Amino acid sequence: MVKNGHETIQEVAYTPPPAAAAGIEVMAIEELRERMLRGGTEAVRDAEGAGHPQRPEFHLLLTVRRGRLTHMVDFTDHSLTDGTWLWVRPGQVQRFGDLGTASGTLVLFRPDVLDPATAADVHLDDPFGRTLWEASGEDAGALHQALGHLADEYRATGLPEHTRAAILRRLLAVLLLRLTHVAAPSGTTSPEHADTFQRFRAAVERDYTRARDVGHYARVLGYAPRTLTRAALDASGVGAKEFIDRRVVLEAKRLLAHGDDPVSQIATRLGFLDTSNFVKYFTQRTTTTPATFRTTFRPSP
Repeated sequence: MVKNGHETIQEVAYTPPPAAAAGIEVMAIEELRERMLRGGTEAVRDAEGAGHPQRPEFHLLLTVRRGRLTHMVDFTDHSLTDGTWLWVRPGQVQRFGDLGTASGTLVLFRPDVLDPATAADVHLDDPFGRTLWEASGEDAGALHQALGHLADEYRATGLPEHTRAAILRRLLAVLLLRLTHVAAPSGTTSPEHADTFQRFRAAVERDYTRARDVGHYARVLGYAPRTLTRAALDASGVGAKEFIDRRVVLEAKRLLAHGDDPVSQIATRLGFLDTSNFVKYFTQRTTTTPATFRTTFRPSP
């Protein structure tokens, strides 16, 4: 879709090929590149070089075995090499780099393929879910063994479709459980701070469009502001105020890059009383104006 001389970020629905079962698809990076070069994929990109931004409605798990690949997720560029795993969740804005520079594997899957217990265990629906992992040694071997098993069963034929689908769901669960636990950092967050931070970030996700001050969340949750700041620092590396601001800025970037709503309307959606306050807020935290940011991330037709 083209508006005002620019192409909006494409919403990419998941339309699995006939070979995909249970809403799960496994392919090599080279295969995706060939699809794009043939124009036979819903992903809008140039035949060579960096792709156009997209906002998929499905999960995308990507790992590189050889070479180097740059992949943008929510306006942060990630460099993927051997042992790197990247997880893009529905609603995040992503952009492929040049797929000719690396080899590896992608797993695409719908949000509803995992059973509720596994989905909760791997934080499937966590809007703050981790994006990048670096695995080495036994962890890397276990992950690639799990991925290889999933890929082998994806290519296998001869089983009834419902049986094949059940196998793929379980093998995907194994892969995600290994990724989110085996390759997870040990961490030093205290149990007390972890619980406080979980409550705080859930409240931020609910209220960030109407409250940007730490005092609001302290009152709602029954904590002192300094308690929220300590918990946020311990768990995320930034204070409570910075955590709130980052969430507001991320949503502003998504709205600016994804749609064609005027800046004044985006300011209202994010709870700002007037456009000038929003512009000042955004510029102070990103060193660029909303209009300039939109131009940078909106591909030309």
